Amino acid sequence: MTDDFYCEEVLSGKTTVKKVYETENTLAYYHTKPYYKLHIVAIPKKHIPSLTEIREEDHHVFVELMDTVRKVADDVEKEYEACRVITNLGKYQDSKHLHFHIVSGEVIK
Repeated sequence: MTDDFYCEEVLSGKTTVKKVYETENTLAYYHTKPYYKLHIVAIPKKHIPSLTEIREEDHHVFVELMDTVRKVADDVEKEYEACRVITNLGKYQDSKHLHFHIVSGEVIK
């Protein structure tokens, strides 16, 4: 896996994804290798390494990303009655691109 799967694979179009929701600066899609029964990933289209590395000039993108996460999570919660919103940092973050997982249901084994 590359350091930034989202830019190098998803946003470049190399890896085809099933979109859930998209705005000018964000994309939410079904995870290509889901860990949960329902597993959606929300990303900014601009490269931002992680939650702790958001720069002041990226605040508008982050706000738009949070609106995307909120909308998708609201839809998931209504349909499945519950969801989790997860982000990882540091060594827990496999791909060094800010992203949020919106998940529901049990872990797929």
